[in-house]
Amino acid sequence: MKQLLCFLFTFVLWLLLTWSRALPDVAAGVFFALLVSTLLAQIYPENPEKGLNPVRWFWLLLYIPYFLYYCLKANLDVAYRVLHPDMPIRPGIVRVRTDLASEMAKTILANSITLTPGTLTVDIVGQDLYIHWINVRGETEAEHTAEIVKRFERLIRRIFE
Repeated sequence: MKQLLCFLFTFVLWLLLTWSRALPDVAAGVFFALLVSTLLAQIYPENPEKGLNPVRWFWLLLYIPYFLYYCLKANLDVAYRVLHPDMPIRPGIVRVRTDLASEMAKTILANSITLTPGTLTVDIVGQDLYIHWINVRGETEAEHTAEIVKRFERLIRRIFE
């Protein structure tokens, strides 16, 4: 099942990227989708059929503007810090804890944090994420987790777990 879904996803992606229905292009798409699904199906996510659930797509559609809002807010915050004469920063690496169980969910969380300006995921060790933060606020791991992780975690759980 994983290999079949990997093949279908890769083939549809090929068709969308080439935007061609000419026989040579479709044949090349079948060839490369077959090659990719043969070589990479073992690293494809477990239970890929979860991705076909329309409820998960609904939550994904909600997550996109939610993420963009926090991304814009972080962009303005970093721009303020760069343009401020005293450059008020307090950089540091903090450890935060996630309740997400699947590797895919943790990866999406780490990428969401990294794509938000002012934060960068350095490492994931079990349930702990190590984040470089441009302006560390709070003193405890719980405060850091609430500030960085919890805003994304709720929606990511509904999409990927």
